[in-house]
Amino acid sequence: MIKKEAAILVHGASYKRGEIAKKLGHPTKTVISPSGISSVYTDSKALEIFLMVYAGLVNKQIVAKLQKFGVNAVGLSGLDGRIWEGKRKGKILIQEEGKTKLLTGNLTGKVEKINVGFIKLLLDNGFCPVICPPAISYKNEIINVDNDRAIAVMAKELGVKKLVLLFEAPGFLRDPDDESTLISHIKKEKVDEYLKFAAGRMKKKILGIREAIEAGVEEIYLGDGRIKNPISLALQGKGTVIS
Repeated sequence: MIKKEAAILVHGASYKRGEIAKKLGHPTKTVISPSGISSVYTDSKALEIFLMVYAGLVNKQIVAKLQKFGVNAVGLSGLDGRIWEGKRKGKILIQEEGKTKLLTGNLTGKVEKINVGFIKLLLDNGFCPVICPPAISYKNEIINVDNDRAIAVMAKELGVKKLVLLFEAPGFLRDPDDESTLISHIKKEKVDEYLKFAAGRMKKKILGIREAIEAGVEEIYLGDGRIKNPISLALQGKGTVIS
């Protein structure tokens, strides 16, 4: 188990990735699974853009800001030191134009293993790991992975008891288009009941939350990443608390 006061920051960069991908003439492609879960289709060109934006631009911008505030941050992707390791999916089923299709050439996967020793080495020496996708496959391929599912695996392996998840909303909303429908508290044993209110990427987030709870996480705070002091406000219960 990691120290109680230790912190790990896991981030995404989907908005910036989409913005730059469009400028480079290779717009981000989103696909929908037969079960209604949306994900990004990642071919070799998309992966190049992904690496540039996530592990390059945004990761280092976050590290620089943390250093400015006295946090000795170290920026890493899940690829580095095999922090995140898993199996490449390769072929996936998608729903398109009312039909189920098989999509090949996909460079995505799912995190299954965590390099606990490396993370503990950083934490024990006073560093704050700042981690983002991609991960590495068992066959040494670079793979795009879902942050929320990766966090659940990390929580289990590291004995994490508290998570703070920030995104572009004040918390979990009963109506995704109406910020006044904030749900302030959810009992962790009833998380599945709220899947019906989740739309788009939020469905994956709820699935990741469920896995984190099953992994032993006791408290999860959902907060607005667009506001000042988002972490402290989320911990004060200003968003959605799952416990």
